[in-house]
Amino acid sequence: MNLADALDIHARARPDHPALIENGTVIGYGELTARVRHLAAWVTARVPDETAVIGLCLADTARHVVALYALARAGRIILPMDLRWSAAERANVASHFGASLVLTEPGQPAIDGIATIAWDGALDEAIAAADPDMAFPRDGETPFVLSLSSGTTGRPKGPLIAHRHFFRRFMTHWINLGLNGRDRFVMATPLYFGGGRTFAMSVLFSGGTVIMKPPPWSPEDLIATVAAADATSLFLVPTQFRRLLELPDATLAPLKRLNLLFSSGAPLSADERRAIRARICDRFFEYYASTEGGGITLLGPADIDGHGDSVGRPVFAVEVEVVDDEDTPLPSGMIGRLRYRGPGVATAYYRDPEASLEAFRHGWFYPGDLAEIDATGFVSLKGRAKDMIIRGGINIYPADVEATLTAHPAVAEAAVVGWPSREFGEEIAAFVRLSGSADEASLIAFAAARLARAKWPRAVFIVDDLPKNSAGKVLKRDLAARLPPL
Repeated sequence: MNLADALDIHARARPDHPALIENGTVIGYGELTARVRHLAAWVTARVPDETAVIGLCLADTARHVVALYALARAGRIILPMDLRWSAAERANVASHFGASLVLTEPGQPAIDGIATIAWDGALDEAIAAADPDMAFPRDGETPFVLSLSSGTTGRPKGPLIAHRHFFRRFMTHWINLGLNGRDRFVMATPLYFGGGRTFAMSVLFSGGTVIMKPPPWSPEDLIATVAAADATSLFLVPTQFRRLLELPDATLAPLKRLNLLFSSGAPLSADERRAIRARICDRFFEYYASTEGGGITLLGPADIDGHGDSVGRPVFAVEVEVVDDEDTPLPSGMIGRLRYRGPGVATAYYRDPEASLEAFRHGWFYPGDLAEIDATGFVSLKGRAKDMIIRGGINIYPADVEATLTAHPAVAEAAVVGWPSREFGEEIAAFVRLSGSADEASLIAFAAARLARAKWPRAVFIVDDLPKNSAGKVLKRDLAARLPPL
């Protein structure tokens, strides 16, 4: 089925049920479905090529959600584009993926050689005049979205994911997370980001309600929205959780009423997981997922005490293995390259056969993560293979050092990178954001008391913040570029 078929079903069954709530304005399923069909009809007429790629460079608003489902309804390929990108980044991504059209906000620069249309009043009139009852594609094999899994400069990478892949990803939300049509879900992350886009669309597919609360927001403001909206579910990335953990318990109290609080985008430390469960909401889950594969593993609240350093066990219908450099599966307890497969996992990168051959092999996807799987199936991430530090011939996994540093009561966040060294090949450099009082010497001593000598940081740099992308992941290459020569 086309994912937008679900909206038609909800529009017939309960047209007045709230689908989207934005700044107090309620859009019911009848109205949402009509908007989606009108925009889909306009897109079909404007870009008749059924294989066309259409860029969405929109603000995080309700009409962005409408546009996502409208392109799905029309059977056109969505190219998510971040409104915060530079003009050069937008042009590079749109050109690389062969976009036929980019839909953006008024006042945004056009992209040379690619039709760029601002969504203004004139476009609203054209959309309203389009025929919502025309025939649309309904094949689940129809391509749905190109979602970037690398940077915006150079040669960006993005898998082409079909409607059927997303349907199976939605299934894991129902089966493993319990996210469904009864939810009142607060959308608190950017829609360009895969998590924000996917969970918002999943709730609407199920017939639930999405409450728009995109960044920027203060933690206090987010909590007030959750309380006022009688929200049941909330998804945040780790950096947002860390901001919440800096608040007093009394301020966090409204979040305890959530039925589901979950995180994805980057791993949390064991101490952070325990603190979130204890102080914010005891129904906290960590969801390890990727652009290429959707949900992979899930760590539930009951698992945090015994397996708090892991990202949980595989979700429904996903197989996970750790292999060596020859792709031979390793026994439990050994660190190797992670790979996984399942019905929601993409099969290739779009327009990039070389990257596809490297990442998609033998029916498996290799995300580039290093991991360990214990005898009971719990997966522990050890960092990116490309980020592994080799100091004096010893493999150092940044995640081990980062987890140790974040256990310090004054450390809010930590990121560890390799530091080129003539003597050892690489040294360990740590960057930390503090929430209390500490200095470099005390942090190094703290790490040295808990780690083997080879894992001691050569230096700890205290920074005001860590550079991150829109998904909240730390940009380690930017940190490495700050390091002086040794």
